[in-house]
Amino acid sequence: MNILIVGSGGREHAFAWKIAQSPLCQQLFVAPGNAGTAQLATNLPIGVNDFDAIATAVLENHISLVIVGPEEPLVRGIRDYFESREDLKKVLILGPDSRGAQLEGSKDFSKNFMAKYHIPTAASRTFVKETLEEGLEYITQQAFPLVLKADGLAAGKGVIIAADVAEAQQTLREMLVDAKFGDASQKVVIEEYLHGIELSVFVLTDGENYHILPEAKDYKRIGEGDTGPNTGGMGAVSPVPFADDAFQKKVEERVVRPTLNGLKAEGIRYVGFIFIGLMNVNGDPFVIEYNCRMGDPETEVVLPRIDSDLLMLLKAAAEGKLKYVNFAVSNKMAVTTVVVAGGYPGDYAKGDVIQLPGKQNYTTIFHAGTKHSESGEVVTNGGRVLAVTALGTSIQEARQRSQTAAAAVQYEGKYFRRDIGLDLL
Repeated sequence: MNILIVGSGGREHAFAWKIAQSPLCQQLFVAPGNAGTAQLATNLPIGVNDFDAIATAVLENHISLVIVGPEEPLVRGIRDYFESREDLKKVLILGPDSRGAQLEGSKDFSKNFMAKYHIPTAASRTFVKETLEEGLEYITQQAFPLVLKADGLAAGKGVIIAADVAEAQQTLREMLVDAKFGDASQKVVIEEYLHGIELSVFVLTDGENYHILPEAKDYKRIGEGDTGPNTGGMGAVSPVPFADDAFQKKVEERVVRPTLNGLKAEGIRYVGFIFIGLMNVNGDPFVIEYNCRMGDPETEVVLPRIDSDLLMLLKAAAEGKLKYVNFAVSNKMAVTTVVVAGGYPGDYAKGDVIQLPGKQNYTTIFHAGTKHSESGEVVTNGGRVLAVTALGTSIQEARQRSQTAAAAVQYEGKYFRRDIGLDLL
């Protein structure tokens, strides 16, 4: 079958790498892709939100399965678009419709959803510009630190943890009055700060049945020891040692099943991935957020641990036949180190030539922000440039391999965190 992956990051390169290994895969396309996906697939110069151009490419290339990587086209309704067109109705698509994607597209929607279906999460209230004064008063009655979240999509930047009343009130004004995150902060969710350890659980569902994929822990802040500003993710580890069978059973019973049952009760046939960001609070799972797709860089640490034919799984999910496909996970550990451009997550240069190390055992380098220059060299083209994933029999071994390969990458201004996974040893 011919497959199209929509997206251009490390997540999409990891999908392409895994799907290309399947005997079911005939031709593979990525729109728009990067220098890494170009080694495995045909890159198509199409933006992720250009539904008309994606549709044309699907028809011209006889695509039978579309896998949507990033959240924005899902929230904007790429599935709804395909289902509304007679000539595209039979194309399989992996990713929820715009209603299902509201789990990520609106923090207010997801908090109300969790309250309605008794899914454990932090206490919260939502405010808009018209209720600013109420919000400022509400802040004075809360414990600190306090979390303020832009309601809509803000490219992973819309969450502020305020240390005191003054900072929280200033942040609320900036979000609602000054539109700090544009339309995304027309509503702001203020929620209690949960003390615990974060991890992410991933579910693949066909709307009825589901498989829980390997869990992961990612590292958001730019600096070692979890310091400095938030980023899209500086690394990840899977499995997570503290997520033992007892904890995972609580996650399935208290979070996964009520989420899927709630979606059905809302009349939403959800087909695709649900990323559940969790806080382990004294052994109990609380949901911090939902995403309507796989995470990045978590995808790069999770997919290498899946022993099954991923394309067979994804096809079965899109067809509503997930219960007929077995799912196997490796007992190997995986560690991903993200190599970024100097200055990220602030201003950074693009176009620096990248020198990659030679092939190393048990190590895969996924491209995130890369492209080919006019002269054919691989150059930097984003803040997060590469995701270096290694497998091992222990976190220590996987970590050492990942870090060694990350250190061997060369380009101007290169930076990576040297402490990924250290906290789990």
